[in-house]
Amino acid sequence: MALHVTMRGSKAVRTIAPVLLAAALVTSYLLVTQRIVSAQTDEGQQSDAVATTTASSSEITTAPVPNWYQSDWISGQGIDRGDFVVGPGKIELEIKPGQTVVKEITIANRMNDDRTFELFVEDIAGSQDGASVQLLGQNRGPYTLKDYISFPGNKLTLDLGERARIPVSISIPADAEPGGRYGSVLVTTVQDDGTDGTEGAPATRSPIIARLGILFFITVPGDIERDGETVDLSLIGNPWWYEKGPITFGISYENRGSVHVNPYGELRVTNMFGEEVGFEELEPWFVLPKSLRTREVSWNREFLLGRYTATVAINRGYDDVIDERTVTFWVLPWRIVGGAFLGIFIFLIAIRAFFRTFEFKRKGA
Repeated sequence: MALHVTMRGSKAVRTIAPVLLAAALVTSYLLVTQRIVSAQTDEGQQSDAVATTTASSSEITTAPVPNWYQSDWISGQGIDRGDFVVGPGKIELEIKPGQTVVKEITIANRMNDDRTFELFVEDIAGSQDGASVQLLGQNRGPYTLKDYISFPGNKLTLDLGERARIPVSISIPADAEPGGRYGSVLVTTVQDDGTDGTEGAPATRSPIIARLGILFFITVPGDIERDGETVDLSLIGNPWWYEKGPITFGISYENRGSVHVNPYGELRVTNMFGEEVGFEELEPWFVLPKSLRTREVSWNREFLLGRYTATVAINRGYDDVIDERTVTFWVLPWRIVGGAFLGIFIFLIAIRAFFRTFEFKRKGA
């Protein structure tokens, strides 16, 4: 009987064991699945919480401004000069329609620590009164570049001796017409008036705004018109007579084209005998479209006396065309000339008196 039971029990165990194993596997699978789902749910909740915290944090605090410029340090004597320096003075480029060019400008702080600078863009234009350029403020020029210049930021703070290198992008639209585009990047800083605005403080003074500019001359290639001429060589100051040097000449160049030109040349001065007594090389200068610009040139010599003729030979800046203009002037140093005449007059009187005295004594004898 016992043996029979044992055998039946063994058989029952063999029959139930697979069932129990399958149940255990199913239970384990359900437990693992529940843990995974729970973990995923917790992870999702945690992600939502982080995102909510980040959004809340961004609403409360201002996001940091990216470092949109590079900087280094200037060295040498005279860093603390109470001014600032920008460069280069002029950027001249040819850019095709639809093209973007990036150029670098610099701002060096030689004023004091924590000096804040701000950047603006204004159009420029020429004039008919001989001036070089005119800043147009909020107005648009006939050859506007205002909407084509951009930079990553417009305000920065520099320590004393720190120099910023700022990328400036010039983007020409694909439908831009050929010709010139002209503008200026202005760098400004405001000098504090020294008051804190509290009651009893000294009377406030008008703030001093220092401003420097970098000129941008952009040429869009294509069917452009170059038409310029040296229209006059004049004397600035005394129109025909000088007592002494220096002599200042005005070279007037008129640009009637659609792009700027860069004339250059030389000035020669000859005396009344045709001998060359002066020479000045004239480096290129710029004249904007539809404008007249007068360039002043100064010439001097230690001693000048008599009639002189000045001649300029100006290359128009294109097609190797040369314009020649002349002007004459007199240099009469009246103090020297008057002193010389006075000396001669006194000498003649003395000679005459001498001979009269000599003749009188001889007759008396």
